[in-house]
Amino acid sequence: MAIAVAKLLLHCFFNNRYGYFRDEFDYIACGRHLAWGYVDQPPLVPFLTRVSLSVLGDSLRSIRFLPALVSSATVVLTAMIAREFGGRRVALALSAVTILIAPIYLSAGSLLTTNYLEPLFWMGCAYFAILAIQRDDPRYWLWFGVVAGLGMEEKYSIAVLGFATVVGLLLTPQRRLLFSKWIWLGGAAAFLIFLPNLMWNVQNHWPFAELMRNLKADGRDVVLSPWQYFSQQMLLIHPLSAPIWITGLVALFASPRLKPYRVLGWCYVITFTVFVVLKGKNYYLAPIYPMLLAAGAVTMEAGIERLRQGWLKPAIVVVLLAAGAWLTPMIVPVLPVEQFISYMNNLPFKVPRSEHSHMAAVLPQYFADQFGWEEIVAEVAQAWSQIPAGERHDCGIFAQDYGQAGAIDFFGPRYGLPPALSGHQTYFLWGPRGYSGNCLIVLNDRKEDLEDMFEDVEYVGSSADNPYALERQVPVFICKGTKFGTLEQSWPKLKKWR
Repeated sequence: MAIAVAKLLLHCFFNNRYGYFRDEFDYIACGRHLAWGYVDQPPLVPFLTRVSLSVLGDSLRSIRFLPALVSSATVVLTAMIAREFGGRRVALALSAVTILIAPIYLSAGSLLTTNYLEPLFWMGCAYFAILAIQRDDPRYWLWFGVVAGLGMEEKYSIAVLGFATVVGLLLTPQRRLLFSKWIWLGGAAAFLIFLPNLMWNVQNHWPFAELMRNLKADGRDVVLSPWQYFSQQMLLIHPLSAPIWITGLVALFASPRLKPYRVLGWCYVITFTVFVVLKGKNYYLAPIYPMLLAAGAVTMEAGIERLRQGWLKPAIVVVLLAAGAWLTPMIVPVLPVEQFISYMNNLPFKVPRSEHSHMAAVLPQYFADQFGWEEIVAEVAQAWSQIPAGERHDCGIFAQDYGQAGAIDFFGPRYGLPPALSGHQTYFLWGPRGYSGNCLIVLNDRKEDLEDMFEDVEYVGSSADNPYALERQVPVFICKGTKFGTLEQSWPKLKKWR
């Protein structure tokens, strides 16, 4: 518990160092338009964001408090799994420390993203599977289904864990559990919880599937070989923790003590294979590691006791904490930006980039996308000030992506700006909001292209250059006199799901 509290305090202290993250604007905007689904995500994170905004406000620390709290709860859940594996005090502490220092879980507690609940839901499923096997009580599979259903309302990738669990049961003596009514009731519970979002997807013609198809066709993501994917897992969880989770994986297959839980070993192998085959991003597999770290910590505790080398217990924890402190600035904004750049450039490895468009940025994308937004909104406000008061009721602000649009919606009210328009992701579903299109402030487009669509195109200026931002010097135009008909008629052509 002390380690979990320390993690919570770490995040709460440093979570306001830089700025709002691009995706955070999206979740805030979606939270203000509650629905059973969105183009790029299920409804749970926007709903919780709405609750958080209502209770805590919209400061950086406020919107990131739930991620910090959930990430800290993952520490506790991992220790609980280690205890169920038969671990004692050292195993519990070691497993908790590995979660504390893991870069991917530090990230989960530092930003509001769709990933922050994943480890808790995935390991909630693993925990109930362990209890069902250990206590020979199939009723726990019902709770497995409830957690999996909630996980589906947060991120669809937990379906891979469900698939892997079924295959893992088939490959082990626990296959007899598949004939228990409780595992089928668990599946029914998961389906019923997921059903509202499923119906939303059907009614909206499967937008998430279309989005994924478009992303694959664009070739936006960096494709990793199986070895590259595996090696980046070691970096995400922490290089010095790799021997622990690899030991845990081997023990789930080879250790007599952990033999009843071999299904979890198969879960890892199958989910790893699925994400490699589907060319998933390196962090898609991250939620599964707490159970391997717990198994590894229990196995190492037993090995140290057999060796009768008690000094190794505190030594391993101290080394892990020191190594964790060394890598923490890579994820948590503990350093001023210039110092971080110097720190990053002196690391013995390059920070992985998951998309080709991130390669040229000075900072890793998760930091770079926390800069430049207020500069963009300020330039839009400059354009807005040039619109005569009598024309403002029919002058919309069109942004190219949900980051720009969300930043305008978030910072814009202080300048008197109306909500933004965009064809990107869920903003497309919110439509043109009654604007005719005869007057638009357009961000980040080419003047030559705009002149094909409008009678009059005026370049207002570009946002002040922020050298740390992923989007630098975004141009802003005032466009009048539509050549394309009404905005309502042209809206389908503005759809941008990628």
